[in-house]
Amino acid sequence: MKVENPAAFRFLLEDELYLLNADKLLYDKITESELPAAVPLSPVTENAKPVSATIVPSLTPEPQVVIKTPVDEFKYLGKNLKNFLVLTWYKNAGFIVAEHLTALENILKRKELNPDDVAIFNLANYSETKFSQLKTFFKPTKVLVLGGDALPQDIKVLKPNKPVTSNGITVLYSYSFDEMMDNVDYKKTFWELVKTL
Repeated sequence: MKVENPAAFRFLLEDELYLLNADKLLYDKITESELPAAVPLSPVTENAKPVSATIVPSLTPEPQVVIKTPVDEFKYLGKNLKNFLVLTWYKNAGFIVAEHLTALENILKRKELNPDDVAIFNLANYSETKFSQLKTFFKPTKVLVLGGDALPQDIKVLKPNKPVTSNGITVLYSYSFDEMMDNVDYKKTFWELVKTL
């Protein structure tokens, strides 16, 4: 039996099928009315032989379509080599403004980390993103939240400057760099807490 349209499999096979992302869009576009009428099958007998299905490629190449979920689209700075996630909130910057990035890199150096060890993620670019999605994507063991705006929607209410460890993830919600840049006390508090991460 030849099956020219992958969507027809649901009428032929009883087991569940799992589609690749590229096939999902095609499947969603096809309605039952577009499928050819089903051929009545005779009841299965003891001597029935299994029928193999072959997919015949179409003669006209179809464009490849990739369905992206928000998790597939996250853009961040760094390589996340040490599963250390830094959450920022900058409306007018890709990830973090240059002056604040320099300050963060100096802090990381003191912790013997380099910029590739962390992932700097600007939540302003993904304001609907939930912490559960970030956990799935980044698999962090340490999370540094820079300012109240950088707190994801579904994260439990955290108290500022009180590190919390849960399910193998340590989260520190502290000051943003905007708050710290001109405040020596905030810088000291921040550094003392970051040393513990």
